Amino acid sequence: MNKYLHEKHIAFEKKMLIVGFGAIGQAVLPLILRHIDIKPEQITILTKNEEGIQIAKEYQIALHTSPLTPENYQSLLEKYLNPGDFLLNLSVDVSSIALIKYAQQHGIIYLDTCIEPWAGTYVDPTLSSAERCNYTMRESALSLKNQQNGKPTAVLTHGANPGLVSHLVKLALMNLATDVELEINEPKTRQEWASLAHQLNIKAIHIAERDTQVTSRPKRANEFLNTWSVDGFISEGSQPAELGWGTHERHLPQDACQHASGSQCAIYLNRPGAATRVRTWTPLAGAFHGFLITHSEAMSLADYFTLKKDDMLLYRPTVHYAYHPCENAVLSLNELAGNEWNEQTHKKVLFEEIIDGMDELGVLLMGHEKGAYWLGSQLTIHEARELAPLNNATSLQVASSVLGGIIWAMKNPKKGVVEPEEMDYREIIELVRPYLGKLSGHYTDWTPLKERGKLFSENLDSTDPWQFINIRVN
Repeated sequence: MNKYLHEKHIAFEKKMLIVGFGAIGQAVLPLILRHIDIKPEQITILTKNEEGIQIAKEYQIALHTSPLTPENYQSLLEKYLNPGDFLLNLSVDVSSIALIKYAQQHGIIYLDTCIEPWAGTYVDPTLSSAERCNYTMRESALSLKNQQNGKPTAVLTHGANPGLVSHLVKLALMNLATDVELEINEPKTRQEWASLAHQLNIKAIHIAERDTQVTSRPKRANEFLNTWSVDGFISEGSQPAELGWGTHERHLPQDACQHASGSQCAIYLNRPGAATRVRTWTPLAGAFHGFLITHSEAMSLADYFTLKKDDMLLYRPTVHYAYHPCENAVLSLNELAGNEWNEQTHKKVLFEEIIDGMDELGVLLMGHEKGAYWLGSQLTIHEARELAPLNNATSLQVASSVLGGIIWAMKNPKKGVVEPEEMDYREIIELVRPYLGKLSGHYTDWTPLKERGKLFSENLDSTDPWQFINIRVN
């Protein structure tokens, strides 16, 4: 086996608390023990049920079924964490903001894969759509930056996406600059990266993902199947569809809403992301329809690549996630939507049932002189099983990026609150690359307008194929 799959990247002498031990928690545990010099007795798991308890025993990790709530989280964290320790938040229904504040106040390093609220927030009918948006939650997390002053590192949203994809965007920009023979020095600042994207004329960025993993048995009625967290997918699919909103856009979608405060880098649609389709493209799947699921990277990338002069907005790309999950998950989403978003009784994350397929996850940069460029991971289920235990193709893309973020945070323990775009993209990709299967780039002449109107004529009011108004599928 590749020697890099057993390389220790850092020694950690303090304790680590893992909150949440679902599919991703289980997937990342073997990687932590493989690549970080840490003993099992230094790690404790807090989770809401006994899911994974046998795995914890196998790895000699202490697991406690103590769900974190607004009433008890401080006393529980105080019981298990001291200054210098690491809090790895892989939970759902636990407020990321509450945990970050606690970590910052008590000298604890922190990482999560998304910005979560307390249970019920995503589907609370008393809240406005804007209050349930990732944009609003991100703004709340970013407000903690003003309180840093050398506080311990808190890495926001560092899974595969959000997380890894932000690093892939930077690598894709550098590859593209080389291929169009643009002579530049590698950008060092946020302003320089935005200037490069502007110079290359990047109008739209899709996080384009196609999961083709298939199982030995079909989905049953009243059952939700997925290749990663079912509860996490239902939650984010029930939120409003969100996207970073580019300066080249001339028309807001009919049901679009703008935010009244903050950076205003994004808009949201007044409907669930899991009920909104978009056209996109990956190299092996070709063109397909994905779901416009809200993700923090749609906001963080659009915000990071914004160019302003004084208060005048000069440039920003349109950014959104376009996700086609495995076929069983698509059927599960259709059943969920048909039942007016009332969750199925039975839920399962697929691992041993998967018999073939891959997860093709990457970034699609569009609008430049070469058309569109996709860069990403093509990882099969068979490769994933050879590379790491307790993983499928989807979970390993996430877990390896979580590992990369943990190692970066341990090496940089006093950075305060940071987003993936503010980290060293080359270092993260180097850490993660052994687990990504084939990492490759592909050019295409595909556009969202290609072959539209083939069966039914359409009155497209623009010749610009990169405008979201022409990408959207009703």
